[in-house]
Amino acid sequence: MADEARRPRVIVTGGAGFVGHELIRNLRPRADVLLADLLRYGRPDWFDDDLDSIEFHQLDIRDAEATRRVVDGFRPDVVVHLAAIHYIPECDADPANAVATNVAGTVNVMAACAPGTRFVFASSGAVYQPDDAPHREFESALGPADIYGITKLQGEEYVRAFARDRGLSACIVRLFNVIGPGETNPHLLPAIVSQLKAGAETINLGNTHPKRDYIDVLDAAAGFAAAALGTNPDGVDCEVVNLGSGHQYSVDDILDRMRAALGLTFEVRQDPARMRAVDRPYLGADIAHIRDVFGWAPQQTLDETLQRTWATPDLAANLRGRAV
Repeated sequence: MADEARRPRVIVTGGAGFVGHELIRNLRPRADVLLADLLRYGRPDWFDDDLDSIEFHQLDIRDAEATRRVVDGFRPDVVVHLAAIHYIPECDADPANAVATNVAGTVNVMAACAPGTRFVFASSGAVYQPDDAPHREFESALGPADIYGITKLQGEEYVRAFARDRGLSACIVRLFNVIGPGETNPHLLPAIVSQLKAGAETINLGNTHPKRDYIDVLDAAAGFAAAALGTNPDGVDCEVVNLGSGHQYSVDDILDRMRAALGLTFEVRQDPARMRAVDRPYLGADIAHIRDVFGWAPQQTLDETLQRTWATPDLAANLRGRAV
C-alpha cells in the first residue's frame, strides 16, 4: 500500500461508467486518481467538466501493451478494475468480446501491476448458483447461469492466482444490481424511466416477478472506495465481499414503489422481446462480511434512489429519448 505520508495513487478502469463516475467523485478528495476508459458509449455529458483534477487515458484493456504503458506511467498503489462488458444481452450476443474484455482484459491489467499493488476486482452476484436465499461469500455455491457470470467467475480465479503468485493484495467485490442517476446500460430502471419520461401511459417490460438486490450507485461507489483504501485481514491475500443493499425486490415491487413514492400512474405490458431466455427468479446478497471487514454499510433507501433517478435521470446519451 501507499506510504502514509502521501495520498494514494489510484487507477479506476471503466471510470467513465455508471459506478466509475461516482467512485471517482468519492475518491478524488482522498487520492490522486487516473481514469482509464475506452469510452465505448462516447463521452458522457459530465466528462470534460470533471477532468480538472484527475488524469485520463482512453484505454482498451484488451491491448496488453497499452495497458502496461498506462499502469507503468502512473505507478498506482491501488487499481479498482471496473471495466467490463456488463450488459447481459450484449455478452450473450458477442461472447468472444465479453471474454476478451472481462477475462483477458482483467489479466492484462493485473499483469501490469507491480507486486504489492492493491487490486480491487468488480465481480458480480451473477457468479452464484441460483438459490432462493441471500448469498454468502464462503457458503453459497458458485454456478453462473449466463455468459456474463461465467466471465466474472473466470476473472475471480485469475485474481486469486495473481494474489497468490505475484504478490497483489486483492479484493473481489461481488456487486449486485446498481440503480440510480447516470446509468449507461439499458437495465430495468432506465427502461422504466425513459418510457415514462417520453409520456407513455403503458410501459413495455420483460419478466416482472424476479427478485433482485438493488443497490444505490452512491452506496456502490462508497463500497468500492472502502475496499480500495482499506486492507485485507492479516493472512488474507484475496478477500471476497458482497456489495448490495441486503434487501430484495421484484420488478413489480419497484413499480409499486414508483407509483407510491413518485405519484405516477401507468400500466405495464409484458413484452416477449424483452424477456430473457435465462432469468433467475431470485438474486440476493448477504452483506454482513463487507460490514465486518471494511466497515461499509448502505446509506440510501430505495425510495430516495427512485426519487433522485426520476428527478434527474442523467441517462447516457444512448439511452435518452428511446423506449429501451
